[in-house]
Amino acid sequence: MDLSTTYLGIKLRTPIIPASSPLAEEIDNICMMEDAGAAVVILPSLFEEQLLSESNSLHHLLSYGTDLLPESLSYLPDPADLHLGPEEYLRLIQQAKVTVDIPVIASLNGDTDGGWVNYARQIENAGADALELNIYAIQTNVNLSGEEVEAEYLNIVKSVRSCTSLPLAVKLTPFFTNLSNMAKRIVEAGADALVLFNRFQQPDIDLKNLSLYPHYLPSRPFENRLPLTWIGILYKKLDVDFAAVGGLETAEDVLKMLMVGANVTMMASAIYKNGIHHIRTVEQDLARWMEENEYSSIDQMQGSMSQLNCEDPSAFERTQYIRTATTRLPVRP
Repeated sequence: MDLSTTYLGIKLRTPIIPASSPLAEEIDNICMMEDAGAAVVILPSLFEEQLLSESNSLHHLLSYGTDLLPESLSYLPDPADLHLGPEEYLRLIQQAKVTVDIPVIASLNGDTDGGWVNYARQIENAGADALELNIYAIQTNVNLSGEEVEAEYLNIVKSVRSCTSLPLAVKLTPFFTNLSNMAKRIVEAGADALVLFNRFQQPDIDLKNLSLYPHYLPSRPFENRLPLTWIGILYKKLDVDFAAVGGLETAEDVLKMLMVGANVTMMASAIYKNGIHHIRTVEQDLARWMEENEYSSIDQMQGSMSQLNCEDPSAFERTQYIRTATTRLPVRP
């Protein structure tokens, strides 16, 4: 049984990856991930604000949202809660590289093409095997056009690409007018892989104190329909690897993503819920299903249910919406 796959030019033992999260701040947890069968470790994100604060010796007001977990984004915590500063982050990369045998992927999180992208060079020099660029921005300027927003994304990718030769994954939001075209331009700007998708986490209101507060909600299984749909649509239309993230909990979720064309699958909420050993459970269930259904390798199934290869390509488009919207469901009397 061959569970291996290739992602960012790296041969991986399995397609199951713990997504970037604070769990990977600790070397002991990284070792546990490797022992549980993780194919690679993605370090927690280093935030643009941390780099700007260090370089300018300023404490910026961090008032907009970004990710605490890769599968579910939350509002950025106070600076005191950001345990890994730039220098600590480089040391974490170096320590992880000498401690575990699996590849180490760093993560940068920002929303502008500022000087922070130059830090990608230092990440490369520290020994990271690849870099995940996690772009997150909520646009509140009513005078900013969609074209300008897209240009900002492309500038970020181009700037980071110019700073490093590391394989580059770009984590995207689904909220573009034409996601297919935007994905194409992101790849043309230098992305080697697309991670679909970032998940916006909205604030809640504390009625007692009449204040907004960050309210983290773990991802739910139904949320994996979105990356499933778009990976299935984009598979083979773009010369790029795909990583699925959001609502993945079981081997069944992994299988579906592989069948629409994903190279790897990422999970965080499920690991927080079930423990790091859940990685091994998913791998065992994946291997069991493949054996029972006579699949000998991941390559054999990858993309088999994509829009390119499935029996009903229209299921990915408007036809399926019409079918769903016109279906009569039973109603309780």
